[in-house]
Amino acid sequence: MIYMFRILQAVTVVGAVSGTAYYALCLWGAARFLHERKQTPQPDFTPPVSILKPLKGADPEMYEAFRSHCLQDYPEYELVFGVADLNDPAAAAVRKLRQEFPDRAIQLLQCSPAGGTNRKVATLQEMLPRARYQHLLINDSDIRVAPDYLKEIMRPMQDSRVGIVTALYRAVAGKTFGSKIEAIGISTDFMGGVLSAREIEKGLHFALGSTLAFPREVLEKIGGFSPLLDYLADDYELGARISNAGYQVALARTVVQTHLPDYSFGAFWAHQLRWCRTIKDKRKGGYFGVLMSFGLPWAVLAVLAARGTWWSWLLLVVVASARYALALALSLAVLSDRRDFPNLWLVPLRDFVAMLLWGWAYAGNDIEWHGETFHLRDGKLFRIDPS
Repeated sequence: MIYMFRILQAVTVVGAVSGTAYYALCLWGAARFLHERKQTPQPDFTPPVSILKPLKGADPEMYEAFRSHCLQDYPEYELVFGVADLNDPAAAAVRKLRQEFPDRAIQLLQCSPAGGTNRKVATLQEMLPRARYQHLLINDSDIRVAPDYLKEIMRPMQDSRVGIVTALYRAVAGKTFGSKIEAIGISTDFMGGVLSAREIEKGLHFALGSTLAFPREVLEKIGGFSPLLDYLADDYELGARISNAGYQVALARTVVQTHLPDYSFGAFWAHQLRWCRTIKDKRKGGYFGVLMSFGLPWAVLAVLAARGTWWSWLLLVVVASARYALALALSLAVLSDRRDFPNLWLVPLRDFVAMLLWGWAYAGNDIEWHGETFHLRDGKLFRIDPS
């Protein structure tokens, strides 16, 4: 029995120390991002841009998100919205937008996406021929942006080595516990993971759905949207394929904002499990290593395994301090978001839930998406017949 407790102590201590090293790496990535943001920016680069937004249903604060795209300090751009059903609530929001901004170039297209299992990509494929400009930008329907957003996103594009530009994002929680715990995870952990990946892999080799900006010619070089029709993580896949084609993935200085729905805990769990299984499927080795990034849960387990000895409590204090230093650096300094401050007490609970989700992801490869169940294999979606 004593031997078993010593093994448990060793495992938990290694996990706590590894997790603290991960927090330090995230902090280094955050510091470098902040340093880059303080440097003198490149000159403005303002080619005409087509913003593509495939829509389905209403998202929280969706109209205000649309509206922020009409208030850009940018010389020439258009908004192209695509929807399968013109009676969709999202289509009504676009019509309202046209009334408020009659001088803004806004297209509303009815699409009938066919082929493939990812309807968003199928909709984008139909929208693409109607986009007038050579520089394209895709972001989610709930993304709210600052007036200088387009300028900041397009600025890195003047370097011909850059094939795609993406952006970090902060999450505004709804009223429910599920919504709040997801927002805390995005702001205090997920964005740190993005910045640490940039350090480990000497640059980004994927992109985030919050912003995907690229020249049309780069899209054509990777075969257009067609190769992505069956992939779940189309944003990740688009960035990875552009990176694999020899282009750089640039991280913009600007940070955008997303509004989370009022998830029930079950909906939150299903959403997070989809993320976990997607990452596990695409980055198998890296996903397994995520287990050693949960420093705070490991430190709590170390206290239990060591039966509350003084050194285990000291380890917990050190690890918790590092974890909260990271949480504050990401949410306040990097994302400039003070709204999550009252919910920072949720960080330990969120980390334990994330650790459970990490393990549960290995229990299968099925995910729920838009009310349907799919099997995930090699990044692709295979629809499961409910009968």
